Amino acid sequence: MVVSRYRNQGYNFTITSSTAYDQKWIHGRNIYENVSRIVDSIFSNYLSRPGVRQPIFTSYCDGNRTTCKGLSQWGSKYLGDQGYTPIEIIRYYYGSDMYINSTSYISGVPSSWPGYDLTIGSSGQKVLQMQQQLNRIAQNYPALPTIAEDGVFGSGTANSVRTFQRIFGLPANGIVDYPTWYKISEIFVGVSRISEP
Repeated sequence: MVVSRYRNQGYNFTITSSTAYDQKWIHGRNIYENVSRIVDSIFSNYLSRPGVRQPIFTSYCDGNRTTCKGLSQWGSKYLGDQGYTPIEIIRYYYGSDMYINSTSYISGVPSSWPGYDLTIGSSGQKVLQMQQQLNRIAQNYPALPTIAEDGVFGSGTANSVRTFQRIFGLPANGIVDYPTWYKISEIFVGVSRISEP
């Protein structure tokens, strides 16, 4: 186990590389695409109680090797097998006044990937959002051509996407796939500073 030295630097927390304590993520390590998409779709959810402003702290452990005051991996699984809904499982562990809320903004990222590639012929709100973000990025990256914000993915949008992909080291195919969508969102957040208070 690798233990961080945050406490030695005056912080009141410890980060480890043990899944007994943390959910470890390693940059560059293989992940499952379907799990990644599911996480993206549920990450905008959070727990709340009426009249409570601060975030609700919840713990999670396997319930066998480690126990905690909170959700149990296998206990949750067995409740699910009995037909409990997600909110019923949450309330089983934390009380009947718990609620699951959603937000469209997480750390300044406006919206998650639509679940399919955007390419020539695509249209709709997700195309419009991507066009607006590319145009905002172009204010800081003048090599990026501005495009019509019309919600229609035409040749001009494809050209702008290809240029964006070249600038940021992605395969320059003009298709807004999963990695391109998130790179656009990441750069948009940086240039617009919407993640700052």
